[in-house]
Parts: sequence; structure tokens; C-alpha cells
Amino acid sequence: MSTDLTPKTPETAAAPSPGTASVTQRAAQGHGRLLTRRDRLALALMAGVPTFLHVALVWVTALASIALAFTTWNGIGFDSIKWVGLENFKELFTNNPQFWPAVEHNVVWFVALILVPTPLGLFLAVQLDKKIRFSRVYQTAFFLPVVVSFAVIGFVWQLVYNPDTGLINSLIGANEPGHYIDWIGDPDLNLWAVLVAASWRHTGYMMILYLAGLKGVDPSLKEASALDGANEWQTFKNVTFPTLRPTNTIVLVVTIIEALRAFDLVFVFNKGAQGTELLSILVTNNIIGESSRIGYGSAIAVVLLVISLAVIIPYLIATFRKERRA
Repeated sequence: MSTDLTPKTPETAAAPSPGTASVTQRAAQGHGRLLTRRDRLALALMAGVPTFLHVALVWVTALASIALAFTTWNGIGFDSIKWVGLENFKELFTNNPQFWPAVEHNVVWFVALILVPTPLGLFLAVQLDKKIRFSRVYQTAFFLPVVVSFAVIGFVWQLVYNPDTGLINSLIGANEPGHYIDWIGDPDLNLWAVLVAASWRHTGYMMILYLAGLKGVDPSLKEASALDGANEWQTFKNVTFPTLRPTNTIVLVVTIIEALRAFDLVFVFNKGAQGTELLSILVTNNIIGESSRIGYGSAIAVVLLVISLAVIIPYLIATFRKERRA
């Protein structure tokens, strides 16, 4: 029996044997044969078409809005675009009587969603997390408004608020001539009436978010708290709710975004007039309205974008930091 005592250099040791090289080549060729030309074309279409639509409909339009915010344009011909610098923003902040009320209404919208449907959604999630009977039925019933479009919700609540045949006026006896309550036309009532409809939908959204967060709470923590003599409220306050901190962050960001992008419901109710002005309504009225001041409307859209980014960017930074630490 002969033994090869020839010392092996690193190059020799690293070089694969002819048999191994052939196996590697055959494996590479096999992987290459897994995707035919038709498969590559299908993959290119599946990845390319959504990417193109996303870039064209989101990024290009956003950048175009930012550029148009510093111009004046009536939308007829690109040669009519004129550079005005910061004039649109100066007029917006100083000479527009609807801007600051719209900002105020967006803030009221956010505060109302935080104070009413968010705690209610948390309460419903805690109750459904107890695995009561027919919990699936309750989840479906409470979440159903979330999957319905805002336009449909607006039409439904218009029927509820109808001064003559509406449900509310019929219940309180305010559907008789001389006693009508105009929930949609009265500037002192219509914003709150719209917020009731928005809260009805937002409650189901919050319920699902909190229910998902409650599923991640370790049951042993609750059992340990119960063994220590804590009641249900003490367990929730000292054990469950602190564990929901990531969910609370998501809820806060989602609620801010919902308050900023509110449009459909108000537009269906009364087109954002008579006390229901919002920033999104002002954008639409200036771009698509009779005057068609696209540059001015783009300036309002940029303000709305800056406010949104001021909320989203810190959230993304905090999320990425947590992922890096993990």
C-alpha cells in the first residue's frame, strides 16, 4: 500500500477534484434549465409591471407635485407653467382663510380617533381575547366596516343623518317640520357627525391591531400575576398593557395617517364645505375645481406630505434600530 506524502500547498488543497467540478457544473446547468425563456419572461412581467406602475403612479407623481408646488399652472399646456418660488406657500399660510381651519379639523380628527375608537377597539380586543363564545362572529361584525369603502360608509350614514327620514331624528323626534336637526348642513354639528361615522369604522381597525398584539403576550405572565393576587384590571394595567408598547406605536402612526388622509367620507357627506374643511379637500378643490390652480394645490399637498413624513420617518428609524439590535 502506497501513501502519498507530497505536501499540499493551499492552492492544491483548495482546488476541487475533477469529479467534484463536473458535479458542480452539472448542478449549475440543471438550475439553469429550471427556468425556461417563458418562465423568465413571466417573472420579468410579474416583477416589472408592478414596479413600473408603483414608480409611475407614486414616485413620479409625488416628485412632480413637489416641483409644481413652486410654480403656477392652470393645467392647459406645459408651456403655461411659470416658476413663482415660495409665493404659493406664502399665500397659503397668510391669505387662505380655509387653510388653518382645515389644519385644525385634521388635528380634531386625530384627537377624536385617539380618544374614542382607539380605547374602544382595545376594550373589544381584550374581551375577544378571552375566547368567549361566538368570538369569530363578533370579530367579523366589528371588522366588517373596515373592509367597506369610505364612500359606501358615507352613503349609509347619510341615510342615518337624514333630517326627514333619518334614524337619529326619528328616534329623538326631530323629524317634524320646524324641529329638524340638520346633522350634515349645520357647521356646528357636521364635523362631529362625520367623526362618529369615522370612529365607527376605526374601532374595528383598532380592535384587529390590538387583538394581534394580545396574541403575542406570554400567558405565563398573566398566570404569574394571578398567583400574586392581582385582579383582572391590575393584570391588564401592570402586565398586559406594557407588553403592548410596539402595538401602541403602530396604532399611533396608523391613527395619524388616517387623520391626515381623511377625504372620502367628508367628500361624500358635503364635499368638505360648511365646517368640514380638511387639507385633502383643499388639495382636491384647487387641482380639480373650477379654477384649477394646480401649483397652489400642489403646495397644499406638499404641506400634507411634510406632516406625514414627520410622523413616518421617526417610526421607520425606530423600527430599523430594533431590527438591528435583534
